[in-house]
Amino acid sequence: MHNFPLAALFLDFDSYFASVEQHLQPQLLKKPIGVAPVMAETSCCIAASHEAKRLGVKTGTPIREARKLCPNITIIHARPKLYVEFHHKLVAAIESCIHVESVLSIDELWCWLPYNWREPNFLEDLAQKIKSAIADQVSPTITCTIGIAPNRWLAKMASKMRKPNGFLILESKDLPHALYPLKLSDLTGIGRSMELRLHAQGIHSVEKICQASREELHSIWGGIEGDRFWMNLHGVTLPEQATTRRTIGHSHVLPPAMRMSDAALPIAHKLTQKAAIRLRKENLLAGALHLHLRYLHNEQSWAAEMRFDHSNDSLHFAKVLHALWKKRPWHQAKLMQVGMHLSHLIEQTNHTPSLFTQQQPEREKLNRAIDTIRSKHGQKSIHLGCEQDGMSAAPMRISFNHIPDVESENR
Repeated sequence: MHNFPLAALFLDFDSYFASVEQHLQPQLLKKPIGVAPVMAETSCCIAASHEAKRLGVKTGTPIREARKLCPNITIIHARPKLYVEFHHKLVAAIESCIHVESVLSIDELWCWLPYNWREPNFLEDLAQKIKSAIADQVSPTITCTIGIAPNRWLAKMASKMRKPNGFLILESKDLPHALYPLKLSDLTGIGRSMELRLHAQGIHSVEKICQASREELHSIWGGIEGDRFWMNLHGVTLPEQATTRRTIGHSHVLPPAMRMSDAALPIAHKLTQKAAIRLRKENLLAGALHLHLRYLHNEQSWAAEMRFDHSNDSLHFAKVLHALWKKRPWHQAKLMQVGMHLSHLIEQTNHTPSLFTQQQPEREKLNRAIDTIRSKHGQKSIHLGCEQDGMSAAPMRISFNHIPDVESENR
């Protein structure tokens, strides 16, 4: 291993949604709780408190299974608006100690370490200062784990090794042996299929992958991602990759009262229009709409996609969704989840309109007017008729890489 300086601080909030709920409801402190997007036994936990995790309840555990693992668990209906509000308070508290380089998700962020802030004793004090700022300015119930290392990837690994409410510095002299207790699946970038591919090449442990050459990992990954993994593993600081958005979409787990298709369709329309607003906000056009349905019976799934000339028009998307909806099987069967996404995205400025498609400037004016009204008065201030019965459903959800605008979502 080369002797790379400490350069990255990674912070991960512990059991974030559950911790916020325990702060807001002190009677739940030190008790097992699970947070669910929908209050139904067919739903799953999107977060679990430390007490529930110790009994085997994890993110994604079905509610029914969570109750078997932990009979005295309390299931809480998720309140995304509050989690976003607390997220901004927490980021502000951290900013009082060190600049936040990038927010990676609702519960993860990282900070670049200035050149004169890289001595281990100073960093121990900095980590304690951050934890104290969170406790004093936001809540002592919401804790975080901090990892520090030569690059962001290793700093994240350090945080994984000390959860919850921990702190770990991984210096170059500690590597790679400090990583050996981890499993291959613990390493960011190794999913189930990649783990099987590594096994096929005789790599069954973190120690073995640390001993592999850059060329070997390039071959196993089948390209440059193997080189990037090797460099991350060995402490090299890589430049940030420019990301290109591939899709914009939303999904919603339906509550029991909304599972018949006539009740679910307006929700699908609402999700589509939320995606259309985001599309226009990012100055993108979409060339396809994908609809995905999951049925309650045996959790069977169905999906379909329709391609079209690139557009950002809300009325056009509504017509496409309606056409796809007619194609669905099992019209009378109850639905558990609806989801959609817009794909084949391109920058609006890079689009050459089709010679065979009549442009409708009045539609562009209509969309701009709708977006302006919603931006000023909130998402519920104006909507298409097809969304009407879905306006009270499909509330704000928090995805891993998109933190919604609380003000516009809830007015």
